[in-house]
Amino acid sequence: MDQFQQRVFLGFVAVATVAMAWIASPFYGAILWALTAAIVFAPANAALAKALNGHRNTAAGLTLLGIIAMVIVPAGVIGSLLVEEAIGTYQDLQTQPLDIGVTLETLRHVVPEPALAAIDKYALTDIDKLEERISAFLTSGLRIVAEQAVNIGQSAFSFVVGLSIMLYLTYFLLRDGRTIAQTVSSRIPMAPAKRRALFEKFITVIRATIKGSIVVAIVQGLVGGLTFYFLDIRAPLLWGVVMGMLSLVPAIGTGLVWVPVAIYLLATGDVARGGALLLVGFFIISMVDNILRPILVGKDTRMPDYVVLISTLGGIGVMGINGFITGPVIAAMFMAAWDIFSEDKDLAKAA
Repeated sequence: MDQFQQRVFLGFVAVATVAMAWIASPFYGAILWALTAAIVFAPANAALAKALNGHRNTAAGLTLLGIIAMVIVPAGVIGSLLVEEAIGTYQDLQTQPLDIGVTLETLRHVVPEPALAAIDKYALTDIDKLEERISAFLTSGLRIVAEQAVNIGQSAFSFVVGLSIMLYLTYFLLRDGRTIAQTVSSRIPMAPAKRRALFEKFITVIRATIKGSIVVAIVQGLVGGLTFYFLDIRAPLLWGVVMGMLSLVPAIGTGLVWVPVAIYLLATGDVARGGALLLVGFFIISMVDNILRPILVGKDTRMPDYVVLISTLGGIGVMGINGFITGPVIAAMFMAAWDIFSEDKDLAKAA
């Protein structure tokens, strides 16, 4: 009878947990980013609390104000400028389309013969069709950005509600995060050592993802955008943001933007700007990742590049922008779980 009652109770716990997750699912993004912010800024909050003689409420409030000043406000300003620039570029292309045909003909005269042979092999010599494809790609991409800007405006209320919930949760997670983590950890039916290892991995991966990916993306996008601005290349903010996003792709990343632009400038006779962009691209933009990432993340916390790539892009594909955090965390939990499982199997064999 006791076993039956225990099973009924466990079933009730499972149903109640699933129901709570279902109720909270509309605010999944707000909860995820609140948790991320609390984990990333926990050391700063702890230092403030210590300096304020243990006044956790004040420390959490000051940390939250710091998050708003350093992250929320700049992101809002950049986002509004980005949308304005994208819409303006799209409108310019509509009224004054690029003469891609002339550009492609110019490029054909400076491209080496082996490259031309490869182009001929893949049937890319039909200038009209290629021009149509490139124009469609550029205009459709910018149109999507413009349409999303309209959608954001229409759903501004939902965005404000989500942001408010995120900031509200961040405050309490900063103030009571350690207590909440200890409570949750003690309720998980798992050996303490395994529980501790998974929690440490979870926190490490979130901090590594933010420091090693977002910071690097911001720096690479900033350097790329400023380079485009000083070289007087159209839409520097837009291309800077694109380079920041592409920095998530190992090995090539930002080169998907600045390399073709540099080749175009050189091919059209603008040697000074093309050469300057190549120098900055090779020796500054590309080196940011190699220099900053090991310093910010450290070798012990890095996952293989192919795992980072697959988990990040897969997470974004499944969950949107929230997958940027969720994807690598799931991958890290997967690897940690299998490491613990393998260690247990090895210990069992040794015994």
